[in-house]
Amino acid sequence: MPSHGSLTKAGKVRNATPKIPPKPKKNLIPKRRNRRNFKRRVLYPMNVKAR
Repeated sequence: MPSHGSLTKAGKVRNATPKIPPKPKKNLIPKRRNRRNFKRRVLYPMNVKAR
């Protein structure tokens, strides 16, 4: 079975790429985000139209 390039070249680009630190996360984790949305939507709705 033919391969896509020789094995001697495997991993060269990734190893040569400089390691940069990850950016700090901006969003809440999904559990906290969903809980906050639930509170806004169900528990404490602010602008409820009178029926």
